[in-house]
Amino acid sequence: MELQLEKSWQDQLANEFEKSYFKSLLRFLDIEIQQFSCYPSQKDIFNALNTCVFDKVNVVVLGQDPYHGKGQAHGLSFSVPDGVVHPPSLINIFKELESDVGKTYPKSGNLLPWAKQGVLLLNATLTVRAGQAGSHQKKGWENFTDAIIDRLSAKKSGVVFLLWGNYAKHKGKRIDRSKHLVLEAGHPSPLSANRGLWFGNKHFSKANAYLKGLGKSQINW
Repeated sequence: MELQLEKSWQDQLANEFEKSYFKSLLRFLDIEIQQFSCYPSQKDIFNALNTCVFDKVNVVVLGQDPYHGKGQAHGLSFSVPDGVVHPPSLINIFKELESDVGKTYPKSGNLLPWAKQGVLLLNATLTVRAGQAGSHQKKGWENFTDAIIDRLSAKKSGVVFLLWGNYAKHKGKRIDRSKHLVLEAGHPSPLSANRGLWFGNKHFSKANAYLKGLGKSQINW
């Protein structure tokens, strides 16, 4: 299995590719892809990294798993390609965005424009078997995405980390909060949002206020 990764991330993560966990992960993926439908497609597995190079990262949105329905996942957390029905979590993200910064609810659920502005839309696990949420967890991806967070935390400053849900919050323990902004909320899924843990968090405006204070470009959400 060949994984195409943008050069700045290759440089940052070169040591990971030689570790036993990553080699084991690739062997697992080879077998999975031969036997089952898996998402996203191989060309999109590193979409989050390939569309948001290391030096450009100003915001990180940390998700858990790719969507496991056909045509939904394309390698950006919470995002779906143009023309795909918005999943419930994405609907609630857009509702909060509308309430927070007055952004009109968008027709497309494709968050690629965010990624191109320096928003790293990273899932903790980068692949999934069709129809089986969490099926590729604990196979090595978590180690790899921990390494991504470690590099960002150590080598950059002034990054906004948006941690939505307990899974993301747990990974947030790796972040140096003395030089980054960490914003936490419940997961945007209906289960969490309907219990009052999501709406009203104002993460989008808070992120932009922080970036503006550092003299960085704000995100056009």
